[in-house]
Amino acid sequence: MANTVIPKELVDRIVSENNLSNVGRASIREVKKLINDIEAASGTRFIRMEMGIPGLPACQIGIEAEIKALRNGVASIYPDVYGTPELKKEIARFVKNFLNISVSPESCLPTVGSMQASFAAFLTVSRAQAGKNTTLFIDPGFAVHRQQHAVLQIPYESFDVYNYRGEKLREKLEEYLSKGNISSIFYSNPNNPSWICFTEKELKIIGDLANKYNVIVMEDLAYFGMDFRKDISKPGVPPYQATVANYTDNYILFISSSKAFSYAGQRLGMMVMSDKLFKTDFPNFKNYYPSTGFGRTMIYGTIYPLSSGTAHSPQYGLAAILKAVNDGEYDFIKEIRIYAEKAHRMKEMFLDNGFHLVYDKDEDMDLSDGFYFTIGYGDMTGDELLHELLYFGVSAISLGITGSERQGLRACVSLVPMEDLPELRKRLEQFRACHQ
Repeated sequence: MANTVIPKELVDRIVSENNLSNVGRASIREVKKLINDIEAASGTRFIRMEMGIPGLPACQIGIEAEIKALRNGVASIYPDVYGTPELKKEIARFVKNFLNISVSPESCLPTVGSMQASFAAFLTVSRAQAGKNTTLFIDPGFAVHRQQHAVLQIPYESFDVYNYRGEKLREKLEEYLSKGNISSIFYSNPNNPSWICFTEKELKIIGDLANKYNVIVMEDLAYFGMDFRKDISKPGVPPYQATVANYTDNYILFISSSKAFSYAGQRLGMMVMSDKLFKTDFPNFKNYYPSTGFGRTMIYGTIYPLSSGTAHSPQYGLAAILKAVNDGEYDFIKEIRIYAEKAHRMKEMFLDNGFHLVYDKDEDMDLSDGFYFTIGYGDMTGDELLHELLYFGVSAISLGITGSERQGLRACVSLVPMEDLPELRKRLEQFRACHQ
C-alpha cells in the first residue's frame, strides 16, 4: 500500500475524526462530508461517485419561466396545495406522451421532490386498510426510504431481487403478499443503486399480484427515460417508459425533475395516482382523517399538514419544461444521454483493472449504461472495498446500506467530468497494482 494516491495514515485519521467505525455503514451524506474532509486535508481532488445528483446545468426553459413568474408576483402568494392548473395539465400530458397512461390533471400533484411524495404516500397508504400497514421493498433501494419508515414508525419487509428475476418474482412476491399485512410494494425503475430495469413480464407480475391482493404499487421513476437501450424521446410515439401502470390501477408514480431535467435545486417532484385510486374510498381513513377518499386524503390530510404545498415559482418553471417536452420542442433525452456515454467508458476502466459488475443483467439482457453501475473486487466486502478506494482518491457508497445482499459498491457517473476519466484510469491501475 506504499503507492497510494493519498497517505493511508491521513485517510484513517480523518475517518476516525468523523467517528466512522465502518465507512461502508455511513450514510451517503456522511460519506460526502468525509470525502470533503480528506480533500481539504490532503489537497487531492477525489473522483467522486458517492452522490446521486445531476451533473448538468438546469434546464434554461424552467429558469426563464420562474424568473417571469417571480416578476409577476407569485412569491407573495401561497400556491394551492394541489398545484397550479398549468403544471397539473402538463404532468397529465407528459404521462400520456411518455408512458402512454391516461390520468386526469386532478390526479397529478406537485410535491417537494419525490422525497416528500414518498413520505406522504407511505404515511397515507399505511393507514388505508385495516390490518395492512407494512411496506414491501423490492431491493436494492434508496436507503432514505427506510429512514422515512423509521421516522414514521411504519414496518417494512424486503428482499433483494437479484435471484428472483422473471417468473421467479411471482413466487417471491406471493410469499410476502399472502400473509395479508402488506399495504404497498415499493421499487425504483430504473433501479437505484443497481440500475436493473424490470421487464414487461416482471411489471405484469407485480401488477397482477397488486390486483389479486389489493395492494398499492409505488413506482419511483426518478431516472425517467434513462434506460437508454430504447429511445423514448418522441412524445406520443412508442416506445414508452416502462411502468406497472399498464397492468394495475392500484398505483402511485413518483416522477422527479431532478435527473431528467437537472432541476434538483428546486425540490419539485410529481406524484401521479391512477384516477381510480384517487377516487377510491377507504373507510379505515376515518380513524385518522376527516375524509375517506384517497386523493382528497392525500392532499388535505397528509400533504397539507406536511408542507402546505410546494414552492410557487418552481411550479411555473417545471410547467414550462414539460410543455416544451410535450410539444416536441425540447428533447430531454438528448441532454442526459451523456450519462450513458460516461458509464460505458467508466465500466470498461473498472473491468480492465480487475473489478466486476455486481448487478449485470435484466434477465438475459445486459444492463443499460446510465446514471449508476455497481462494482466489486475479488472477495472484498463492499465496506472493505470502499475504505480501500479512499486511499486512491475514489469514492462511492457500499451496497450494504441499500438492502442489497451482494458485496460491492454503487458508482454514480454524474459528477465525474469527461476530462477526469484518464485520471480515474490511472488511479484504478494503481489500486490494482497494490492488490495483486
